[in-house]
Amino acid sequence: MTVRTSPTAVPATDQAGHAGEEAVLDVGPVAHGGHCVARHEGRVVFVRHAIPGEKVRARLTDAGEDAKFWRADAVAILEASPDRVEHFWHLADSGRAWGHGHPPVGGAEFGHIRLARQRQLKADVLAEQLTRLAGVDPAASAWTGGVEAVGEAHDDGSGLGWRTRASFSVTPGGKLGMHAHRSDAVLPVREMPLAIDAINALRLWDIDLQGIERVEVAAPANGSRPLVLLAPAPGTKDKRLRAIAAGLPADVSVAAFDPDSGDVTQVRGRAWVQESAAGHDYRVSGAGFWQIHRDAPETLVGAVTELLRGGGFLQAGAVVADLYAGAGLFTGVLADAVGETGSVLSVEGAPGSSRDARKNLHSAPQVEVVQGRVERVLRQKPRNFDALILDPPRAGAGKAVVGQLIASQPRAIAYVSCDPASFARDLGYFRRSGWELAGLRAFDLYPHTHHLETVALLAPGP
Repeated sequence: MTVRTSPTAVPATDQAGHAGEEAVLDVGPVAHGGHCVARHEGRVVFVRHAIPGEKVRARLTDAGEDAKFWRADAVAILEASPDRVEHFWHLADSGRAWGHGHPPVGGAEFGHIRLARQRQLKADVLAEQLTRLAGVDPAASAWTGGVEAVGEAHDDGSGLGWRTRASFSVTPGGKLGMHAHRSDAVLPVREMPLAIDAINALRLWDIDLQGIERVEVAAPANGSRPLVLLAPAPGTKDKRLRAIAAGLPADVSVAAFDPDSGDVTQVRGRAWVQESAAGHDYRVSGAGFWQIHRDAPETLVGAVTELLRGGGFLQAGAVVADLYAGAGLFTGVLADAVGETGSVLSVEGAPGSSRDARKNLHSAPQVEVVQGRVERVLRQKPRNFDALILDPPRAGAGKAVVGQLIASQPRAIAYVSCDPASFARDLGYFRRSGWELAGLRAFDLYPHTHHLETVALLAPGP
């Protein structure tokens, strides 16, 4: 394998070790995190923007002399996979971006791969995590082995235009931008191909954003009023925020927010959006959590209720709980299923989201909304649950929460996860306590990225 110094500029943060050099790599299997595994002179290299089986010339981006492994971006394809396609977004195209002297933006790291192959690679990652972390044989499990496509009715099979939420940075010159992967570099953007039309129609790239550090946009798929959240830099005056709001359409709400505290201050319109799913309307405040794919809420609600109903765990009069409930997406559907003779405990740690859940579910007397940590609430409110829904953040539930869930002795748990590694780790905790994987589905809710969503049914062993 050859190594040479790249003629393109090397960011100051990349000067250590061999960063900025290039190496010819034979690309091996996909790994969790959006990269593939290669080797260079006996050292593992995690290379992005490649496909298993390719030979590439890669730029080393993180290559300290004492590091256990290196990272790299493929910049030229010497032997291409038949699954390689032209990237739909120039800023996220590694070869094109580095050819212009800068790294690619993050958020579309699989955009060079045919969609069907993307899903195969995601299935490979899930299978590897299940085997290694949970001790599950994927071939003998309750999973078909595939990752299901979502949203093709809206995107004609392109995998574009699905994001109802988008997060942006701001360049030093006040232009809308995005971070490069694992970098402080912010690159100006003039489009977001993965976002729905309502987000791109705001043309935020035409607005002077000086005084702003971050911009979050929520544009509900139901067509209701979008919300633009501005994170002001210290010292930014309210007058500057109002000036930015004046550059947006009149039917767009604008609010200021503090990313650290989550506090939201109204600038114009309302500081929340109205989402719809499964026959319910949901108020979601500020930067509160909501699934970002336009079809994700219906897809996940359908998968969860199908698994629970199929096992006889969700019916009129049942006692259930929605943990990490957010604004109450699953809670509302659970309340419908159990009726007024049943009960639903809805638990959410974030105060703002918990307040949203109370507003969204105030007309359902069978629902009790509690704000607090899941393990604490379960200790304080012990019940004999028929079923629990568990939808934790990307880090997963963790060993302590899993232990508390098992101690509450539910008949079944529907576990919704956006990270195969944390899910497989938690599944391992359940299995070591005698629980079984009774059902599993995987969904491609994040086309052109390495992410996927899983919905699993867990039940105590015989």
